[in-house]
Amino acid sequence: MKAAFFIDLFLGFHSRFPLLLQSITAKHMKARINFFNEDILFRLQKVKEKREWLIRCIESEGKTAGEINFVFCSDEYLHQMNVEFLKHDTLTDVITFDYTEGNTLSGDIFVSIPRVKENATLFSLPFQDELNRVMVHGILHLSGYKDKTAKEEKQIRSKEDEKLSLL
Repeated sequence: MKAAFFIDLFLGFHSRFPLLLQSITAKHMKARINFFNEDILFRLQKVKEKREWLIRCIESEGKTAGEINFVFCSDEYLHQMNVEFLKHDTLTDVITFDYTEGNTLSGDIFVSIPRVKENATLFSLPFQDELNRVMVHGILHLSGYKDKTAKEEKQIRSKEDEKLSLL
């Protein structure tokens, strides 16, 4: 009996507001922000909150979220990727592979958890704050921001601060 009530409620809502429901459904079905671990034990805290925040960050840039995968890994794993794919023999905290098409952001963002922990200690920040900064840094790369020059780095740092204020 309860199931029938909810089905009737859903169908009634759908018949009164079909475009609203369609736009809500399409928006959230397209946005897939996933979190994985590759060779480390790590558990992201407040997953739903992080996903919603990252979508807000993307939308604040006039973009939409497609499929975005965050892969949390070790220094060794990310270093190997840095050497193999980017020809950089250095440690890094994040590498972004951009598959964006038009205004729909898609990509794989690899994050070294040990590097984030070390940077948090180095800058006297809580780990979660530094992790948030690195995650949004990857999103900003998907949005088209670069950090190769001093001017680009200043701009992306400013954008990181702006997006962190949305959390």
